[in-house]
Amino acid sequence: MQENNGIKLFALNSNQELAQKIAAEMGVPLCDASVKHFSDGEIQININESVRGNDVFIIQSISDPVNENLMELMIMMDALRRASAGSINAIVPYFGYARADRKARSREPITAKLVSNFIQLAGADRVITLDLHAGQLQGFFNIPVDHLKAIYLLADYFLGKKIDEDVVVVAPDHTGVKMARNLAQFLKAPIAIVDKRDSSRLLNPENTMVIGDVAGHKCIVFDDMIDTGGKMADAAMALKNAGATDVYACATHAIFSANAVEELKASPYKEVIVTDTIEIPDYKRFDNLTVLSTAPLFAKAIDLIYNHQSVDSLFPKYAD
Repeated sequence: MQENNGIKLFALNSNQELAQKIAAEMGVPLCDASVKHFSDGEIQININESVRGNDVFIIQSISDPVNENLMELMIMMDALRRASAGSINAIVPYFGYARADRKARSREPITAKLVSNFIQLAGADRVITLDLHAGQLQGFFNIPVDHLKAIYLLADYFLGKKIDEDVVVVAPDHTGVKMARNLAQFLKAPIAIVDKRDSSRLLNPENTMVIGDVAGHKCIVFDDMIDTGGKMADAAMALKNAGATDVYACATHAIFSANAVEELKASPYKEVIVTDTIEIPDYKRFDNLTVLSTAPLFAKAIDLIYNHQSVDSLFPKYAD
């Protein structure tokens, strides 16, 4: 890391563990700010040191509780703007509301655009985020967006564990084919697709098939997030029915809402690999869960941005 004494790094409440790791990677302390919640739910933020003229980076995922964490981010940026911060950089490891990125039906809001507007109006000069649900969300902003990718971190994990040998990368549905293909290119592996023809939660073999050859192969089911876990659990059962051997689940964002933990624990996954963009409390952890840290990635991004350098080095190219 280069000399980063002029950086002011703040952490709000969504993911203190990740923030501490980023600060440790950079060798800078987290700055002093207090975030209080009144009994009626209102939020009060006090910045307890000068930020005048400084480049400020705020770490906050828009994760559960989504609206509370979003408001913390808005209020913090407003406080920094009024305190004459030189620049305000919002580090949003998980960008909530990203799935509402278009009008799928009449009279629907495009909430991702609304949240993007909020972040800009509150005073952000730049957004640094990881694995947006849809890449086009970058176009919702009129400020620079650094869209980082976790696929390199995840691919390195599988390569290091030799799980890339005789493996098939699987999209859990048709919308995930592009992501699966990207990981497959890094692992030099073929792809397959789970084709589930109904929306029921219970897997019906008559309405579910696997497109591609998985019999006798290891499989990695790859998606950008695991929310309720139902899609991942269905994919694992479908692959086992099709003759797959070891099956792995892999995703960037571990939302783990509803009965996701129970779904994953009951499914035939040998290992579930996620990152720490969303803080995972102890009660949501289980024996075959592996959490990879994104702290080195964010620390390097902050370092490059602060020193006005290209972030191209964060997107390595794997040799053919």
